[in-house]
Amino acid sequence: MKVGDPLPTFTHDRVSPDAMRDWATFLRDDNPIHLDPAAVAALGLGDRVINQGPANLAYVINMLHTAFPSGTITALSTRFLGNVRAEDSVIAGGTITSLNADEAACDFELRVVDGEPALAGTATIALNQQVS
Repeated sequence: MKVGDPLPTFTHDRVSPDAMRDWATFLRDDNPIHLDPAAVAALGLGDRVINQGPANLAYVINMLHTAFPSGTITALSTRFLGNVRAEDSVIAGGTITSLNADEAACDFELRVVDGEPALAGTATIALNQQVS
């Protein structure tokens, strides 16, 4: 790996409204935009429920763990830019922006496939060294 290299992408093929109900329970988030298409429509946000932000960030974290399997994420800075809706497919990716023996930094993005970015940000990963 070197500065400028892309990170391996992580794709989630179908955002499930059933999973959104589970996330609502875990997060104690009863916001109706995650559970009721009529509530989403009443707000003028379309006709499909909207995924929770922490669930979207989890796709990025999966991508980072795949890219740095023995690393530890030590910092995340995230901007939420758009919505991910039920039945969307999303892809997370990133680029290495700095790298040394102890730490990597990268920019990342989660994008709806054939759509807009849902979030973007930066991450710092401690590169845990194997003891021989």
